[in-house]
Amino acid sequence: MRRLLACASLLLLLVPAITCAQSGRIYRWSDLNGTTHYGDRADADARQAQGVEIPIHIEPAAVARLRIEPRGDNQLAWIDNALAGPIEVMLHAASPRPIASDPPLPARATVPARQAALVAVLGAGPAGLRVEAVPGTPNARPRNVEYAYPLGNAPLRVQQAWGGQWSHADAENRHAVDFAADIGTPVLAARDGVVMQTEGGFDDADPDDPDAQSRANFIRILHDDGTMALYAHLRPGGVHVRVGQHVRRGQAIGLSGNTGRSTAPHLHFVVQANRGMRLESVPFRMFGPQGILRFGLSGGAGD
Repeated sequence: MRRLLACASLLLLLVPAITCAQSGRIYRWSDLNGTTHYGDRADADARQAQGVEIPIHIEPAAVARLRIEPRGDNQLAWIDNALAGPIEVMLHAASPRPIASDPPLPARATVPARQAALVAVLGAGPAGLRVEAVPGTPNARPRNVEYAYPLGNAPLRVQQAWGGQWSHADAENRHAVDFAADIGTPVLAARDGVVMQTEGGFDDADPDDPDAQSRANFIRILHDDGTMALYAHLRPGGVHVRVGQHVRRGQAIGLSGNTGRSTAPHLHFVVQANRGMRLESVPFRMFGPQGILRFGLSGGAGD
């Protein structure tokens, strides 16, 4: 999963959690009286009336919002954090033209969960701005915690472990594990935490889709030491928790799937920390079906 970054705007900026549009469906049908109805699921009435499925274009949920507030001869640049956990942001000038700013651009700030932070005071006049946003606090201090196997009683099958060359070679995923799992396998929280971010409306990606990397459904859970666990490639509608919800180790949180850049159904599991405007995966200990799992930097897992 790529780092969650921002894009550019002038006065208002939505920072997408995933940088491409999301797919979805609504259904249209007419009842016996000829009245047209719309819904997000094909219920019994829709099926009986031979309802029509309509593809729709949905934007992913925002991570953060840039607000420009006029104040006398200046403009206040605020960042609103939409996540149930902290984010780190950096505000840049979108062009080489200098922008009067206090502090000077690029300006950096950490924004607490669902709060706002004043990032910079800008001079008068229009200002083209660009924002980067990364989930998590740069003050995370990972503890040596034993994680639970996130697929419960499902058989242990590792498709790709730490350092896998297919997609685990970058810093964000170097210590990620891909657990093979049939679509619809219950996914359990591996550690207590707060649901920080979710994405659940993507359909299974077309293998030829150039944006498949960013079309994975996922759950991000924030732990009390500032680290975050990412459970990715969940099935469409496979997110069964809400943002802000506290979950316990072993609690069912969703269903595995095959969304995003995935060659076969699996659960992508990784523990990450913000290391100052960049996400890095961190090693973790996990107790599996037959005992402690050992993940090599280029191999599978063993008991």
